[in-house]
Amino acid sequence: MNNLWLSLLYEVKEGKVSPEKALESLADLPYEDLGFAKIDHHRQLRQGATEVIYCPGKTDEQVIEIFKRLAPKGGNILATRAAEGTYQKVKQVFPEACYYQLPRLIVLSQDKKDPVGLVTVLTAGTADQAVAEEAALTLEVMGSRVERYYDVGVAGIHRLLKHRKKMEEANVILVVAGMEGALASVVGGLVRKPIIAVPTSVGYGANFQGLAPLLTMLNSCAAGIGVVNIDNGFGAGVLAHRINTGVNKE
Repeated sequence: MNNLWLSLLYEVKEGKVSPEKALESLADLPYEDLGFAKIDHHRQLRQGATEVIYCPGKTDEQVIEIFKRLAPKGGNILATRAAEGTYQKVKQVFPEACYYQLPRLIVLSQDKKDPVGLVTVLTAGTADQAVAEEAALTLEVMGSRVERYYDVGVAGIHRLLKHRKKMEEANVILVVAGMEGALASVVGGLVRKPIIAVPTSVGYGANFQGLAPLLTMLNSCAAGIGVVNIDNGFGAGVLAHRINTGVNKE
């Protein structure tokens, strides 16, 4: 709790927040109880990013109400795994909201800043793009610069090798792959950057809805690879952003 106060006092001192606005933001400390949800308004102070809305299991009305409570606090608002119908209703209240159909994300951009650092996002195949875009857009909403190289899997290894020098420029590399998930190991043997491996449920029967690439990535002989859950592009994006923004900081 003391860290929250110190962060807020620092923003007041730097002129980023007025004293009146600071007091207003403390009114909902530590969260706002809506009955169906408890909104963590101070997550941005603690972790550098606004609380994200996970849409499955919520009604459209609940999603909209959370948007209404988060938006006045500032920052970019992200809603994950959102149906297009949910977006259409959100758009009636927030016309500036955008929908990304492939990763099923709703984004309300309120914080225009220059992106920082660099995260490279790779996919083994075109079918992995939905998960990759969930990760890449999460990174961009949070403020990281992203470069995408898609469909560079091991079935045509020359497609990956073409981008080797560019991969070395990144602070962290995010590898998204289904099938057997071998791409993460190959990348791990080529570069010295931290790698986040994201197994996807893309594949035929013995892929076991992503279990096969998950186990391949966990058992990789290449060092420096961390693995997130199956199809968890959002979680991979958050982790990559924290690594990216933590580089060269004391």
